[in-house]
Amino acid sequence: MTPRLPCPRPARVVLEGRYARLEPLSLAHTEGLMAASADAASFDYLFDVPPRDRDDLRAWIEQKSASADPLFQVVVDKATGIADGRQTFMRIVPEHGVIEIGNILWGPAIARTRVATEALYLAAKYVFDELGYRRFEWKCNDLNEPSKRAARRFGFAFEGVFRQHMWSKGANRDTAWFAMLDRDWPRLRAAYERWLAPSNFDAAGRQREKLQAAAPRQ
Repeated sequence: MTPRLPCPRPARVVLEGRYARLEPLSLAHTEGLMAASADAASFDYLFDVPPRDRDDLRAWIEQKSASADPLFQVVVDKATGIADGRQTFMRIVPEHGVIEIGNILWGPAIARTRVATEALYLAAKYVFDELGYRRFEWKCNDLNEPSKRAARRFGFAFEGVFRQHMWSKGANRDTAWFAMLDRDWPRLRAAYERWLAPSNFDAAGRQREKLQAAAPRQ
């Protein structure tokens, strides 16, 4: 099917899931994001640095909440009501129907949980089902093995490494590229929805079956 281009730009909307909610970044999220930023190592591959204190974080939030690209969202754990992470839509190219998810910081309370997985699912569902984009990208430092494993688990196909793609924090950065396409999404959406079903989790919230959203071989 021929896409309708240009696609709409993502808006500052609230996206509701069963376990997670995505909200536009605001100062109301300061306390949650401060706790999510406690591990300085989680910033090793991000473009920004850990906040020194709450005033530093508030200044960062005021700056980033005004940005349209990247467009920052926070990840709220619906069980606690706390903003335990953040992510963005970025490098948005409506005329080609291409958009990237990035600046991901899922704090220790939600990392590797169904909250983080649903946050990714909500973003992808919005991109493909509501905005009609053709391509959803995930890029990361090629040294960032956890990020590359996450991309594959979420169903992004590995496309290669761009050598010396960026200069980041005083060093060359080789960038690993991953993407999922609109034609992949119906299969991936079904896999996410099976995995996110309440029946897939025990009373302690542990998964019964792994997410089977691996990207097709290229």
